[in-house]
Amino acid sequence: MAVKIRDALVGSPFLAACAGEKPIHTPVWFMRQAGRSLPEYRALRAGKRFDDLILDPALAAEVTLQPVRRHGIDAAIFFSDIITSPQAIVPGISIEPGRGPVIEQPFRTLADVDRLRPFTPEVHVPYVIEAVQKACVELDSLGVPLIGFAGAPFTVATYLIEGGKSKEFAHVKTMMRADPETWFALLDALADMSIATLRAQVGAGASAIQLFDSWAGILSDADYRTYVLPSSTKVFSALSDLEIPRFHFGVGTGELLGAMAEAGPDIVGVDWRTPLAAARLRVGPDKGLQGNLDPVTLLGPWEAIESEVLRILSDADAAGGRHIFNIGHGVLPETDPTVITRVVDLVHRSTSAL
Repeated sequence: MAVKIRDALVGSPFLAACAGEKPIHTPVWFMRQAGRSLPEYRALRAGKRFDDLILDPALAAEVTLQPVRRHGIDAAIFFSDIITSPQAIVPGISIEPGRGPVIEQPFRTLADVDRLRPFTPEVHVPYVIEAVQKACVELDSLGVPLIGFAGAPFTVATYLIEGGKSKEFAHVKTMMRADPETWFALLDALADMSIATLRAQVGAGASAIQLFDSWAGILSDADYRTYVLPSSTKVFSALSDLEIPRFHFGVGTGELLGAMAEAGPDIVGVDWRTPLAAARLRVGPDKGLQGNLDPVTLLGPWEAIESEVLRILSDADAAGGRHIFNIGHGVLPETDPTVITRVVDLVHRSTSAL
């Protein structure tokens, strides 16, 4: 793929790998790296709600930058939440400690879909745009690209329909089959929101984007293709003119990787359940792969961590390269930050082309 690179980011291993070129080393970043395990994040967060950080551009930019300064990672992920855009225009959406997104009035009818329109990032989430701009000032000086992100239409829909986290997703699956008109209208509106959100982040300085479909793994391949693939394809297609790498990631999506690749991303995220060789067969030779260390591995002894990291790097090489090292989901809060730094150094040293 052709990747448009700002002068400040020329030589970025992350962007080189995304473009299918040979980077100076395998690039590495971590999902949920912004905070979680860092003491500096916890100090900044003390006495504040999660929303307080998102709504303050200076704080959101600072949290985005903290893991870059500490770990020497090859890309930053913007600090926000997949529910931030809907939250900006729909009253009664909050992020509660220990619960995640909570929706006071769940979306259950066609009339509810109108609550998502219109959405204009410059009007409804200007703090997101400003935070991206602030973060990119320092990131450009470090030669580190920023990954913008949004929730995929399906995953955001699960929260809106269920009213929060769910184990069975009964309301979601019932709506898919019993009320497809409402279902497809909702996902289409959420696709438009994701597109607007991501384009705004890229316009503010993000050099790549990742669409998080965290809950897609609850679906069969047939259901995914019927009820989800059209909206995800719409998002990736609408961003194809930006000349930036587009990532797609979900948890427990081993059986869906082929369909997720068909949605149009350039790089497909792989969790720890699926070997990279199997992922390569499913997504095809022309897509990059991202992953896939089990986050729990980082809690173990260094010898076990080192062995797993080296195994994944070897598997990635055998699977055809074009690999970005990551964990298969998010950093666990109890992870020792010094271990993360050691993993980054190990990946860089083990794959250095210099």
